[in-house]
Amino acid sequence: MRNQIALSCLPLFLCTIAHAQDQDIDPNALYQQHCAQCHGVNLEGGNAQSMLNGIWLHGEGMGYVSRNIKHGITYLGMPAYENVLSDPEIRAITGFILSAERAAGVEKPPPPESGQSLDYEFKVDVWVEDVEIPWDIAWLDDSTALITERPGGVRVVKDGVLLPDPIANTPEVLHEGQGGMMAVAVDPEYDENGWVYLGYTHALADGDRRPNAMTKIVRGKIENHAWTNEEVVFEAPHETYLSGRIHYGVRIVFDEAGYLYFAIGERGMQHHAQELERPNGKVHRVHRDGRIPEDNPFVGVDGAIKSIYSYGNRNPQGLSFDPNTGLLWSAEHGPMGGDELNVIRSGRNYGWPEITYGRNYNGTLVSDETHRDGMEQPAWYWNPSTAVCGIAFYEGEQFPLWEGKLLVSALRNEQVSLVSVYEDRVIHEEIILRAIGRVRHAAPGPDGAVYVLTNSPDQVLRVSVIRKRGY
Repeated sequence: MRNQIALSCLPLFLCTIAHAQDQDIDPNALYQQHCAQCHGVNLEGGNAQSMLNGIWLHGEGMGYVSRNIKHGITYLGMPAYENVLSDPEIRAITGFILSAERAAGVEKPPPPESGQSLDYEFKVDVWVEDVEIPWDIAWLDDSTALITERPGGVRVVKDGVLLPDPIANTPEVLHEGQGGMMAVAVDPEYDENGWVYLGYTHALADGDRRPNAMTKIVRGKIENHAWTNEEVVFEAPHETYLSGRIHYGVRIVFDEAGYLYFAIGERGMQHHAQELERPNGKVHRVHRDGRIPEDNPFVGVDGAIKSIYSYGNRNPQGLSFDPNTGLLWSAEHGPMGGDELNVIRSGRNYGWPEITYGRNYNGTLVSDETHRDGMEQPAWYWNPSTAVCGIAFYEGEQFPLWEGKLLVSALRNEQVSLVSVYEDRVIHEEIILRAIGRVRHAAPGPDGAVYVLTNSPDQVLRVSVIRKRGY
């Protein structure tokens, strides 16, 4: 009822707010001229979505909405207005839309209680609440999960119940910008050795100045709800640490031979991704105790960091091995446009920033090349970006028709996709969940359900099968 009342008052509100703007720009008139035909005279929707239902399928807030207006969402039929409207006009329209949303008292709807894919109807339950920016999940056994919280916690869920206190004595992290406690993984031989691995933002103390930082990998054991026996698996040379707040990566996975792989983003320093003496902008490979494999591709290169397995990677936040082929897949944040799925192979250069399908956030070119000899092409890319994040191949009994398909999460589009692959190619993408919050990761659990970690709201969802469709 509240939204209905607010909607009925919108025409008067829209006229009022228009006069509160710069007198040279009438955002109401601009909206009616360029947007109302699709989104409705009163923003109620029509040929395109409503602006007043709390659902933003391609990113919410001033930055995302402005960029969507400026650069368009062409595959949905929304044109780009960068050659029609000035930046101040685009900002005025955006402010007009967001102010109308606030005036209507719109609230973001909760996640759906159920959904359907091409093959299944499924149930969506809130499995865990009271977590803060959940980032990654790993299972110690069939009933016990670890969840990392980016501000620094590692939480335990036992038999579906979140234990009240974080694990004690976990490493101190720099929770700044995109950094914090991120990746968690369980040793392939955990039942015998008890090792658990963490990837986080490690800072160097520097008095009152903003500290330099880099992604660090450690392993330890959990005894009496405390982190013990810590060993360093990877710590970059301290002279390579940087003061920026972005692009730390990181996921941790193991291949069938037991090698450990992890990714580090380029930390906002684009050219570092091409420099082998730098750890950032790379996928790394080590033994589980941190030793360097003798057959790593740059072991014999003077000055190179010996753990590097691939380079030219912008900001990989998803890694997963295909159980059918053994290929390592990576999900990589691009700039504006150009998010990528890559198949990571030893010694290959994935091109950032020399080649890309994306642009800088202000619309300027990163590079005018999308191909170059000696640089790898993505298996798939998203333009516009979805802000792709964690990935995991589905293995489980609840959704047998999803077996071997890749679960792909996205922050900006707040979605989970199911991607079909054949060898090193992407065949099809199906969105199975939307508008559920910024999705950090979606992965199968031991019971075959899919566990989805979201921010805004901060929670973990459990997706379980109801029935097959059409059978």
